[in-house]
Amino acid sequence: MAHQHVSQDIFRNQGSPLPSRQTSPLLKLKPASPAISRGRLRGGVGWEISLRQRPMPRVTFQAGDPYYISKRTREEWLAKWKMEVSTQPPQTQQQPTDPASPTVATTPEPVPVGGDKTSPNSLQDGRGFGIGELVWGKLRGFSWWPGRIVSWWMTGRSRAAEGTRWVMWFGDGKFSVVCVEKLMPLSSFNIAFHQPTYNKQPMYRKAIYEVLQVASSRAGKAFMSCPDSDETETSKSVEMLNKQMIEWAMTGFLPTGTKGLEPPEEERNPYKEVYSEMWVEPEEAAYMPPPAKKPRKSTAEKPKVKEIIDERTRERLIYEVRQKCRSIEDICISCGGLNVSLEHPLFGGGMCQGCKNCFLECAYQYDDDGYQSYCTICCGGREVLMCGNNNCCRCFCVECVDLLVGQGAAHAAIKEDPWNCFMCAQKNVNGLLERRSDWPSRLQHFFANNHDQDFDAPKLYPPVMVEKRRPIRVLSLFDGIATGLLVLKELGIQVDRYVASEVCEDSITVGIVRHQGRIMYVGDVRNVTRKHIHEWGPFDLIIGGSPCNDLSIVNPARKGLYEGTGRLFFEFYRLLHEARPKDGDDRPFFWLFENVVAMGVSDKRDISRFLECNPVMIDAKEVSAAHRSRYFWGNLPGMNRPLTASCTDKLDLQDCLEHGRTAKFEKVRTITTRSNSIKQGKDQHFPVYMNEKEDILWCTEMERIFGFPVHYTDVSNMSRLGRQRLLGRSWSVPVIRHLFAPLKDYFACV
Repeated sequence: MAHQHVSQDIFRNQGSPLPSRQTSPLLKLKPASPAISRGRLRGGVGWEISLRQRPMPRVTFQAGDPYYISKRTREEWLAKWKMEVSTQPPQTQQQPTDPASPTVATTPEPVPVGGDKTSPNSLQDGRGFGIGELVWGKLRGFSWWPGRIVSWWMTGRSRAAEGTRWVMWFGDGKFSVVCVEKLMPLSSFNIAFHQPTYNKQPMYRKAIYEVLQVASSRAGKAFMSCPDSDETETSKSVEMLNKQMIEWAMTGFLPTGTKGLEPPEEERNPYKEVYSEMWVEPEEAAYMPPPAKKPRKSTAEKPKVKEIIDERTRERLIYEVRQKCRSIEDICISCGGLNVSLEHPLFGGGMCQGCKNCFLECAYQYDDDGYQSYCTICCGGREVLMCGNNNCCRCFCVECVDLLVGQGAAHAAIKEDPWNCFMCAQKNVNGLLERRSDWPSRLQHFFANNHDQDFDAPKLYPPVMVEKRRPIRVLSLFDGIATGLLVLKELGIQVDRYVASEVCEDSITVGIVRHQGRIMYVGDVRNVTRKHIHEWGPFDLIIGGSPCNDLSIVNPARKGLYEGTGRLFFEFYRLLHEARPKDGDDRPFFWLFENVVAMGVSDKRDISRFLECNPVMIDAKEVSAAHRSRYFWGNLPGMNRPLTASCTDKLDLQDCLEHGRTAKFEKVRTITTRSNSIKQGKDQHFPVYMNEKEDILWCTEMERIFGFPVHYTDVSNMSRLGRQRLLGRSWSVPVIRHLFAPLKDYFACV
């Protein structure tokens, strides 16, 4: 299960390194019992005077995923925890702060000095879910998933905040911080268990198998055992055993019921015997946690949980800036790091390379409510303030606001309704948060020059003499609803042949009807071979945009570039190379590849490496009534030129509406294949007023927003949602017109 974790990496954390059993002098294993030794114990008189010294501990390194913890390893940890002996608790050493050092100094975890040691599992917040309990947890994008409440110590990370718990998920052994509101006891099995997910996802089946094995062991319930040679998740015996355990769970875990699921004492307190003076949950810690900060009131807003990081270094550096001891441009305002590599594109201050990569991934990632998923400053945030300006979609986390603007600024913003964010407010300066006057150009430059790879400039073709221009021949991969052909017609470019690869029947129907059969459909792109390219070609223009489901970081179950639909990019790459002119052929040859901006930095880097060029980021909001940011790779002339609207472009939503309807917003958020993407703002309003009531966008209005002719998708009695799905996967016509316009200098026109 690829959870959208707050914490997937249980070792990599500058604030709370995981103690190593090989190197920590504070963790020692009990010596073997003398009763099982034979002869005199070596070194019995002391290793100090022994001729044969104790060998150094051997540290092994295993290739592969360093963040995966096998079930066997977890069981070994639990067994060792019961045997560990130490005289003092481990403490994280504070690193010296060197302004020239690229490493950000960390602050040691506070050691609790109070608390009730006699009842270490009683949580101070009184909201239940103690250590060792079996629970169901809910993460966005997933069904309810079984897990076990664990201590922060087991995760190797920082303590969870009040009202949250660390959960280790069954199936993959990873960890997440989850709000108690998103937890249910395992006894709610008949409510949380999701049969369709069980039928489709092997990882979910594995998780159910593991949690019920633990539950049956605790309850003393015996089931048929599986043969050792056949103990796999896909074996018939395991399936039969799983079915029996699910039936037992559905009937209420009889005969013991919920009482039989309670964790034994050794699982509740795996450290109590070893570190009794420090065995205390975060909610019981002697230091008082900061007061809970309430997010902006909204029925649509969900609190966002983030890994609890150590803010003290960042706070100290900000304090030095306030005291004029340090320039804010010398620190990363996102994380407080000193290894600044560039300026923050929106506000005065620096940015480190890690935060730059995070900004590239998250700046155009939006939640279902249409707002940014993360804080505009730090690309994180547990609780965020959403801008009250209907035409703005930015969020700012409470921590950044209080730290950079001033203590209490977030509370004041919550009381202000509507609250205009720091990008919309008339004031440029709010405390230390100073909006850059040229932030639009800086942001464009940030995405246009964010490339850590240098490639040779693409081959430039001189314009063709008018008398030598001929009609264009196009190969369109993942064609959709033939946006490419529509734009070429609008530009007046003569099209000799338009070959399209598409598998969606509705899209093919639209293309056939609207272009009178001029498109040659060739089916699945994976079935197109070199022979076909030579038979249908030669081509002058190759265009395409592979499916983005497994590339977009908005999808928590994404598989990346090398799995699922992400692999279809390599079909574009393959056919692009098959269609390139041979050596010595100097005829103009152009290509264009499109995909989402909200993709992982590594995926973007790999696509650029294969295509041997860096992308251009274009947002359709400059030429249409909707936000739609996309990356474009290609060799079309002038791809980097400024995007300018024409007199025919409809820039406001009101210009796209039918008579008698009034727009509530100037521009709408990105329209996707999901029906709720039509709703706008934090309160999820419909974008149109009609007869004094809110209304959704009509299909004809969505077509105008995308730049298509009215009723373009109105074929074969297609439903409204079906037409929205076609439009949600399509390109913005004004953007493609902007990119294709230079082709008029190379090919025959009407």
